[in-house]
Amino acid sequence: STGMALETCKMLCARGAKVSMADIQEESLFSVAADIEKSGGQVMATAVDVRSEQQVAAWIEKTVEKFGKLDGAANLAGVLPKTFHTGTVEDQQTSDWDFVISVNLTGIMYCMRSELQYMNNKGSVVNASSVAGLIGFANCAAYGASKFGVVGLTKCAAKKVGPTKGIRVNCIAPGIINTPMYHKVSEHRGEGMPWVQQIKREGEPSEIASLICWLLCDESQYISGTVQQIDGGWVC
Repeated sequence: STGMALETCKMLCARGAKVSMADIQEESLFSVAADIEKSGGQVMATAVDVRSEQQVAAWIEKTVEKFGKLDGAANLAGVLPKTFHTGTVEDQQTSDWDFVISVNLTGIMYCMRSELQYMNNKGSVVNASSVAGLIGFANCAAYGASKFGVVGLTKCAAKKVGPTKGIRVNCIAPGIINTPMYHKVSEHRGEGMPWVQQIKREGEPSEIASLICWLLCDESQYISGTVQQIDGGWVC
């Protein structure tokens, strides 16, 4: 209900899609859903903890019951560990590791598992990885491992459901994006992030949303199993 996910929901609704939103933060979720409806969007909001396979399965089933089918999915739930940028492997706290993996990787698996049961030919799934899933960060073990895992999960799924069901599966790898999560990292570090990318600015959530919408639509129907970097040239 914030950042990239919120902009994606708004953009999809503006293009005429019927959107089912989910978030663990109920108050903000229902608030933004109401705003989207006031703007003419068709949206369903459900409070879901993606760490619960039962809640995820019930949400997807409810979505199909309401809208009749499922054409696409964007799995964007993600969290940071408490030890972000101080979480080396040798100092990794088990509780932090379990929390991050359960949301960023297992949660996406739960979503995909339920979504793929209902999707027909020409469906499309987009998962959220990160530049942290492409290059290693020395002090970011749990987060990096979870995002590398999303890349692997995406590629495995693409190889399976492409030939059998005609479904495309891709993931995105954002860099520094102007979101509450990024600003939380900056506050934790106590300094601004260095401009490691070639385009010397933050990316905007709307730019991520545009990429996701493109991957979900027929304009990208020959693209599957890819990692779409949107990082201002960070990883190049």
